[in-house]
Amino acid sequence: MIARALRWLMLLQVLAVPGLAWLLWQAGVRQAGVALLLGMLGVLLLRALIVARNFWHSRRIAGGAAPPRLGAGAAARLFVGELGANLRTSSWGMLRPRLSVPAAPGRNSLPVLLIHGYVCNRGFWAPLSAQLAQAGVVHGAVDLEPVNAGIDDVVPLVAQAIGELLAQAGAGQVVIVAHSMGGLVARAYLRRHGGAQVARVITLGTPHHGTALANLAVGSNARQMSRPGGRPNVWLAQLDADESPRTRALFTSIYSQHDNIVAPQDSARLPGARNSAYAGLGHVALASDPRVLRQVLSEITIVSEVGAAAFAHY
Repeated sequence: MIARALRWLMLLQVLAVPGLAWLLWQAGVRQAGVALLLGMLGVLLLRALIVARNFWHSRRIAGGAAPPRLGAGAAARLFVGELGANLRTSSWGMLRPRLSVPAAPGRNSLPVLLIHGYVCNRGFWAPLSAQLAQAGVVHGAVDLEPVNAGIDDVVPLVAQAIGELLAQAGAGQVVIVAHSMGGLVARAYLRRHGGAQVARVITLGTPHHGTALANLAVGSNARQMSRPGGRPNVWLAQLDADESPRTRALFTSIYSQHDNIVAPQDSARLPGARNSAYAGLGHVALASDPRVLRQVLSEITIVSEVGAAAFAHY
């Protein structure tokens, strides 16, 4: 569903280029190549303005502690990196939602389930999937549909995906890696099913305590992630109250102090979990940044080795 919608949006953007070029021609730009180039730059500028708007909103309505100040060069890299990540995911990766397949699956690594965020699909995970395949890690993903469903309503999809992945890998537990809203879906799964089949949950930029930008979004899931009156939605508050220290100890929360979607940015910090903060990264860029991917792969390796050692001892 998301892939189909994104293909239509991509087609509109492609058609907008000659449309803008024609308007420029009418305005006096008589070189076709220049007009087409300016048309492409116009579409790119529109995409850049959307990203800039998110950064502006995240700072304006964030509240909480101010993120560390960045110099001009670091701020430019933050913006360009997030724009590039948005273009790669929405204009390529999610148009072709597929995962890489390990050539030689490793025997000592736990399988990994990837859970995307709000209004995305499994194609979002292309960079991490490629690295998992290279490392021989068996992995799968779940597409959370319908896109506006409540978070609890998509938990059965996660339960089914875990069962299928465990059967495929011949394993007893999985590692979950989740981006943004996907981390809340993982928490909702654990509340309903417990953690017997989950060795670790790694969240990337998850608004564990909600995000003010969800106040502007649509859908039951967006309302559950919202912060009405600057406080977490009642659904989030109940999720928080239902979790035990043992459940929280399963989590690693990786987040950015300059996230342009999670506002306030420290909403991604989860008490009782292992928290790891990065600076100068945008929300989408978290899932493809080399430093973050190295940490994710390291976490998967460590928990797999611990599990293998415990099994051998048993």
